[in-house]
Amino acid sequence: MFGLLPFNIGATELIAILVIALVIFGPGKLPELGKSLGSAIKEFRKSTSEIKKELEDTNQDSEKRKQKRKKYKLLQV
Repeated sequence: MFGLLPFNIGATELIAILVIALVIFGPGKLPELGKSLGSAIKEFRKSTSEIKKELEDTNQDSEKRKQKRKKYKLLQV
């Protein structure tokens, strides 16, 4: 079966995980757990997005510096 999540978890595995979570935490705690998990995933994605953007900006700055050095060297010759 195709993967439902980034970890290639199928539908049957997902249902098994949910049943186990229901047994361990009970029906009253599951919505709170789901909300907390969703918030954690959202924060993780936001952080990785910010890091990726910062790395791209750093790479662009590095390329700009290289181009400036080339122009400066050409002017000196």
